[in-house]
Amino acid sequence: MTTLFEKDDGNAGLEELEAAIRKSQIRLRMRERASAILSPLAAIVALIAIWELLTRLFDVPTYLIPRPGLVALALSEHFELILKESWVTTSEILLGYALSIVVGIPLALAIFLWPPFARAIYPLLVSSQAMPKVAVAPLLIVWFGFGLLPKVLIAFLIAFFPIVINTVVGLAAIEQEKILLARSMGMNGAATFFKIRLPNALPSIFGGLKISITLAVVGAVVGEFVGGNGGLGYQLMVANGSMDTPLLFAGLIAAAGVQPLCDTVHRIASDPKFNTGEGSCCTIPATADCIAKVEIDDASQRSGKKDRWG
Repeated sequence: MTTLFEKDDGNAGLEELEAAIRKSQIRLRMRERASAILSPLAAIVALIAIWELLTRLFDVPTYLIPRPGLVALALSEHFELILKESWVTTSEILLGYALSIVVGIPLALAIFLWPPFARAIYPLLVSSQAMPKVAVAPLLIVWFGFGLLPKVLIAFLIAFFPIVINTVVGLAAIEQEKILLARSMGMNGAATFFKIRLPNALPSIFGGLKISITLAVVGAVVGEFVGGNGGLGYQLMVANGSMDTPLLFAGLIAAAGVQPLCDTVHRIASDPKFNTGEGSCCTIPATADCIAKVEIDDASQRSGKKDRWG
């Protein structure tokens, strides 16, 4: 017969094993985070070293490719100007990105939920992407002037399409068995959409957001090229006109500084709380235990009407 002391020893052993596993997982996560920071830094240092070596080795003229030291000097000399123009460009990017979300996701929902609307709008939406946005930029300048709005609209026009497409594809890409299981458990169309279909589409939606933020950067800078009176794109044009190549490279480095925005969206898209639907009733993939938590709509079950939400 197992004594009480033997049971306590067994429980203590399990607790020690669990504690060791938790510590190992914490150390693994810390190493992954450190690697995520140090690896890009090491790559940047290596690229700068190669850049410096090649420009010195082949005696490349400064007006073609300046040495990293000259670019750093230009950054320090024009730091306040670059910081000011970076804020202008960042504002245009964020406003265009926000507008693409506000318009893109409801438009995708309308395309998915309303087939006549989809048949009318979806082909036009896809064919409109063949039109180069740079060609539209001068028209926006004529309509709205040289202020903030034209650049925001150009960033929006370039950035919203991936959000629409990824949202529609994500909502449609669900196994029919999950929908049938939800209906067999008595869930109505709205509950099926919000508890099953929408959580299943979140990884695709956030993937579209990740693409969209990078395109918003392109749109804002292109808008400043065409008709800007401020921003990094405008400063790049000024530096190019004066053949100030170190300042041109400094502006390019500042334009690349918006990359943390893309990294933030990437972290959101890859967060398990979103990819698994954690925090909501249903996780991905949906299970019978999860569906059982949803309140059964008896009236919808008795009516037997098919709802487009599901």
